[in-house]
Amino acid sequence: MPRKKEYLSPSEWEIMNVIWDLGGKPTVKNVVDTAYPNGEKAYTTVHTIMDILVEKGFLKKEKFGPVNLYPPLKKRNEAIGKETDIFINKVFGGSFRKMANFMLESRKLSEDEYNYLKDLIEQKEQEPGDKKE
Repeated sequence: MPRKKEYLSPSEWEIMNVIWDLGGKPTVKNVVDTAYPNGEKAYTTVHTIMDILVEKGFLKKEKFGPVNLYPPLKKRNEAIGKETDIFINKVFGGSFRKMANFMLESRKLSEDEYNYLKDLIEQKEQEPGDKKE
């Protein structure tokens, strides 16, 4: 059965974030050394996850002599956008308005976060070309 391409597990997100931060074409060893310098995850585990990410279309596997390089095929923002869409569709029936209302009404936002959102909205309203007439 083919893997669901748009969804990343928590372990896959962890690995992809390291790969995006590293940039270029990291190897499994690069990822292991960066993310798990104290051996928190085994090399073989990281290798397996990276091969799954190849199957899902998030990474490409390139042979360079005896080493495999893994350049990302998707940008972080693309993956975040897809994951956000999945979440909003699943939890809020596709309604950003319902999600925003929940976040504001649940009182999970700190005063700083609330003020940041207010400022962000005000900035968006000031941007030329975005105004509805």
